[in-house]
Amino acid sequence: MAPKFRFYEKKRGNRRTGSRMLGSLGEAVFFAVLFLLGCAGLVVLLATLVVPEYRANHVFVQTQCVVRDKQLGRKDTAEGPRFRPEIRIEYQVQGETYVVRTYDIRQAYSASPEEVQAVLDQFIVGQQYPCWYDPDDPKVAVLVRGYSWWFWLTFLIPVSFILTGGAGLLYAAWTWGKSAERRAAPGARRAPLPRADGIHRSAYPSVPNPANITNSPGTELAFRLPLAGSPSLRLVVWLVVALGWNGIVSVFAAWAIGEHVAGRPDWVLTGFTIPFALAGLGLIVFFFRQLVLATWIGPTLVEVSDQPLRPGRRYEVFLSQTGRLRLNSLEVLFVCEEEATYRHGTNTRTETFRVFQQPVFRKEDFQLVHGVPFEVRFPLEVPAGAMHSFQSENNEINWKLIVVGDVAGWPSFQRSFPVIVYPPGEGSPTAASSAQGSGNVGKLPR
Repeated sequence: MAPKFRFYEKKRGNRRTGSRMLGSLGEAVFFAVLFLLGCAGLVVLLATLVVPEYRANHVFVQTQCVVRDKQLGRKDTAEGPRFRPEIRIEYQVQGETYVVRTYDIRQAYSASPEEVQAVLDQFIVGQQYPCWYDPDDPKVAVLVRGYSWWFWLTFLIPVSFILTGGAGLLYAAWTWGKSAERRAAPGARRAPLPRADGIHRSAYPSVPNPANITNSPGTELAFRLPLAGSPSLRLVVWLVVALGWNGIVSVFAAWAIGEHVAGRPDWVLTGFTIPFALAGLGLIVFFFRQLVLATWIGPTLVEVSDQPLRPGRRYEVFLSQTGRLRLNSLEVLFVCEEEATYRHGTNTRTETFRVFQQPVFRKEDFQLVHGVPFEVRFPLEVPAGAMHSFQSENNEINWKLIVVGDVAGWPSFQRSFPVIVYPPGEGSPTAASSAQGSGNVGKLPR
């Protein structure tokens, strides 16, 4: 019997489980729902607020009317009675007489009968006043025009949904079924798989093509490594989330503040709004901390003396870090991660496990000076007998250099730079032993 579908899988140590494709699909569906809700809300607001107010201010035709009657309109709601001015007017359009009850185009209710009564007191029964009617439907008329600017804050809700959903859909499409290494390689595709170029193409059919790593020459060493992932994209996502959240909260906050200013404090609404407002403030603080960190911690450049790498060989790495903050430590790790995708009953699961991690450089307690990059060279030795980089439809072996910075008083940062490791070749310390084996080109270092 197939196991029950689980949204969350177990986590063992550094192991992460779950289907990348299913996760991407879930993200896409979630953001698509947000986007569609935002579009639907925007259409409703345009139809019920923007278009009527625009027509009343720019299309309606002015004429004279006589006030025949006025009354305090009332509607009972769950929050209590609500009131609005209802004024019966009489006017003529092309010789035809119309009698309607109206005041403004929105016909909104208020919680204060005193404010509504003050509006009614401005009109005297039997007196003439200017009014405006709809030329397409003369039965629709208003006594006052204008825009309800405070009510337009509600547009922040659908707009924030559209921005969040749209950005999420773009991100989901960009990252669909891709690992960080694949996203770092422009133009990479899962099928057909990239192969080694030239003479190595037939020898290593499942080794990733190093072209996307070797296409950028370095200034100090042979090759500059590409950065996996974009800090700018993460900043944009957090900005959209912060704007969306606070846009929604601002509507309720404005409503609560308006009730307090009018002397009718709604403590239930206030209590409901405060924790969400604090969370929104936290999102803003977090975004600006990340923005300051991204601004004050400048680009990280990593260059290597050769690429691809081979087991048992020694290479040179150049690191350049700019910025203007104090670092508790700056460390470079040489990492290998194994990724496997397989079926578990009716579900497809992906597991990623860090099988090897070796510190290759570390410096503690120093200051990054603006305009003066911190630069250092250090050796890198690939373990003898290490498994080479590998990509197939269901399995991947990914090697990378990870720069980890511990910033004093700020969040830490981590930047990943993928590298390609080839099987042992001629002249490598492990070549002879590999040739004597039964086709096994290496093993995962543990």
